[in-house]
Amino acid sequence: MKIQDFDFELPPELIAQFPAEKRGNSRMLHLHAARGAWQDRMFADLPSYLRAGDVVVFNDTRVIKARLYGVRDTGGRVEVLVERVLDRQRVLAVIRASHSPKPGSKLFLADAIEVTVLSREHDFYTLQFEHEGTVIELLERYGNLPLPPYISRPVEKFDELRYQTIYATRPGAVAAPTAGLHFDEPMLELLRKLGVVMAHVTLHVGSGTFQPVRVENIADHRMHSEIFDVSAETVECIKHAKAEGGRVLAVGTTSLRALEAAAAATEKRAEPDDNGEDGAQIKCGVGETDIFITPGYQFRVVDCLLTNFHLPRSTLLMLVSAFGGVENIRQAYRHAIEERYRFFSFGDAMLIERAGGI
Repeated sequence: MKIQDFDFELPPELIAQFPAEKRGNSRMLHLHAARGAWQDRMFADLPSYLRAGDVVVFNDTRVIKARLYGVRDTGGRVEVLVERVLDRQRVLAVIRASHSPKPGSKLFLADAIEVTVLSREHDFYTLQFEHEGTVIELLERYGNLPLPPYISRPVEKFDELRYQTIYATRPGAVAAPTAGLHFDEPMLELLRKLGVVMAHVTLHVGSGTFQPVRVENIADHRMHSEIFDVSAETVECIKHAKAEGGRVLAVGTTSLRALEAAAAATEKRAEPDDNGEDGAQIKCGVGETDIFITPGYQFRVVDCLLTNFHLPRSTLLMLVSAFGGVENIRQAYRHAIEERYRFFSFGDAMLIERAGGI
């Protein structure tokens, strides 16, 4: 398929610049892929699509204050966006400067941190923080929250709370898993009372999520890799649910990618179980994934996806098109624009059930 197949015109005023007044106060467009039908709902209606024994999978990554400003040892201004924390002192980062810094050169960030440029590979630099304390500690003290590039306002204090899910526990992302931003504690408690099983994966979202696709044929695009962790406990929850006829709802494309990456590490189909039925195989563990999900992909684990509305020509739009059907997504997005849904990170939600899903 061509990149033009995933383009659409979005009125700029539909790009949400601020979160809803309260978590959960968003609209939700429900798309039933098998029927090619959609319905305007509210996020508060989500429990009506679930039943006891279903598994809802959340990404528990936590956004770090990944953006730092400073100067080079030559005096020029520099902006550093940490892509990934490699260890206590080293990071992988994108650097914006008038001239690219060379290996061995120094950066002085936030008037407090000395950084050595170790190497460069493509768009990313490996940097070493020459400072006591871990990188995570230094970023928390001196860094700035990296709001997405389409939010055209300065970072405000409330963003540190609202651009973070309430269940975020594992620091490492440079962008929030935004479908999770809708959830508040009352919604989680409602799901518990319903008998829904809540499980977690970790996928540390990288800045590559905002990188444009620069090729005409999408098969030529290569994804940046991201670290994921799927626990044995989560795997057991999913296997038990599938065996009992339950379904898996992924909260966000990052949860879906983590689950599908874990499943892709095994055979596509498990051995028949005691009832003679096949089931999706999924393996626990920590790894890196550059999984690129496009139309034609055969989903192994996820039955339903809760997501936000995505950028034109983006890999995330390709993913949801694979999940819900290309023409279904085109028409649903057209409807969302006509009905003035709010788009992107702080925008409204979309619940997609694929054929055989909810």
